[in-house]
Amino acid sequence: MITPRTIDDISSILTQVTQIGDMSAEAFPDFDADLVAPVLEEAGKLCMDVLAPLNQPGDKTGARLENGQVYSAPGFKDAYKAFQEGGWMGMPFPEAFGGQGLPRTLAVAVMEMVQASNMSFSLCPMLSFGAIEALLEHGSDEQKALYLPKLISGEWTGTMNLTEPQAGSDVGALKTKAVPNDDGSFAISGQKIYITWGDHDLTDNIVHLVLARLPDAPSGSRGISLFLCPKYLPDANGEAGERNGVTCIGLEHKLGIHASPTCVMEYDGAKGWLIGEPNKGLAAMFTMMNSARLQVGIQGLAQSEAAYRVARDFAAERKQGRAEGVEGSAPIINHPDVQHMLLQMRARTMAARAICYECAKSSDMSVAGGDDADRKLAKEVEEILTPIAKSWSTDVGVLSASLGVQIHGGMGFMGETLASQLYRDARIAPIYEGTNGIQAIDLATRKLGLSGGEAIPRLLESFDAKCSEFEASGDADLKRLAVHLAAGIKALQDVTSWMKETDMDTRLFGATAYQEMFGRVAGVTYLARGAMSAKDVGSNSAADLAGLALFLAETDLGDIAGWAVRVRSGEAMGRQKRMDLLS
Repeated sequence: MITPRTIDDISSILTQVTQIGDMSAEAFPDFDADLVAPVLEEAGKLCMDVLAPLNQPGDKTGARLENGQVYSAPGFKDAYKAFQEGGWMGMPFPEAFGGQGLPRTLAVAVMEMVQASNMSFSLCPMLSFGAIEALLEHGSDEQKALYLPKLISGEWTGTMNLTEPQAGSDVGALKTKAVPNDDGSFAISGQKIYITWGDHDLTDNIVHLVLARLPDAPSGSRGISLFLCPKYLPDANGEAGERNGVTCIGLEHKLGIHASPTCVMEYDGAKGWLIGEPNKGLAAMFTMMNSARLQVGIQGLAQSEAAYRVARDFAAERKQGRAEGVEGSAPIINHPDVQHMLLQMRARTMAARAICYECAKSSDMSVAGGDDADRKLAKEVEEILTPIAKSWSTDVGVLSASLGVQIHGGMGFMGETLASQLYRDARIAPIYEGTNGIQAIDLATRKLGLSGGEAIPRLLESFDAKCSEFEASGDADLKRLAVHLAAGIKALQDVTSWMKETDMDTRLFGATAYQEMFGRVAGVTYLARGAMSAKDVGSNSAADLAGLALFLAETDLGDIAGWAVRVRSGEAMGRQKRMDLLS
């Protein structure tokens, strides 16, 4: 669910926090800041008029499998046609393949709206985004020419086939085989599970990107290759032709996202083509995964936004009890405890939005920034923020959805309410595309060592410099906020130095707490930066951003010292002691 106020909040983060107007005209010649408002307005019409009305009915009906063909929930096929015809799929992709060449930052803002309106629907284009990015970076010229125009236009959709029954997050344990054919293609055989939108009736063809092993591949992750395997083999004209040997043999029964078909896929000698080099599939897969990780972060943010709007509307109408200044039975939004829950939801939603959009902008600037040094620095920030955007935002999504149920009271626990659906839908996001624990491992290992171990300290130094600006500003909220933020940054810098020195087991025991600290500090910093920017240009959003940043500074940063203790907790509790306590 989104509202016109949602669009205002998205615009505020885009323009004041992320400062999308600074995007280089040379890098994005078809973009200027005046485009933001009309794009968001048109996307809002699609989301509010077409996608949102299908959300609850789709949850009740779900997709169905008949004779090896998956049929989407009623209305989804027409909704996808509207999405495709609106050109929403191609926003951030090259014009050479039919895209619009717009910033990724603007595209993820649109996808947030789609995801907040109908998460099950949004998963279909989300997987296509990852397939497109993998082909752009790793595909051959022939593969790009044949498949990218169809995917970017939305005429075909893409999937990501990684997981197998015996190989979940450990992709190195997968067993799907790829045997060379005489014509340069490969025969793919094996079973994949949890394949989102692995089959459907929305488009004429589906392009599966599949991880498999060549006959002579080394064991483990070093022996994984990536293959392109369409549902229908393209004919001489590049259209969907003969059926390939890939079939959906079952639909998973899930806690939430019921209208998104999660498929068990059977590959029986299906014809596929190698993407990139043999046994280098992990690198190509991570191109898809990093795209998906930001998109999943946006999903968490979107569910948080939807939960907030639903809960706020309910609280404004539901009358119960007495409240100061209100005659008779008061709408529960007047009760301080409800106000506190709603403020947590809105403030954390805005902070997650700031983190995700900043990550997207860094991605844009890493390929289209100024000089080499600027692009390198932007890439560093993108890589650091990706696990935080994915994990912190999806945790926020679950927390907000839970608070939304609480605000609804007993009604929130009833299956017919949107609040309960949002809670069920949001719960998957911390799990897939690399669990949030895996994101914490990434942050505490690879990202902590990025650029010789200097990348994270460099980002924290930039936060500290901004904090000094807040302290020196004439804004009372920002000055008050700076006290808490300075303490948060110092605590984060201290545990960062400690993590570099401690042993790996102890470091990983505190990795999730470290990730949480990082998200809290980054969220407050970005919101405060946006408040100062908004004040400088006289924007109406200045007070809103400053107030929400201050609320988070005094709540989420108020216990930052305790989080620093949690990061170090493995130091006193060694591995054996932990195992003994788990008896």
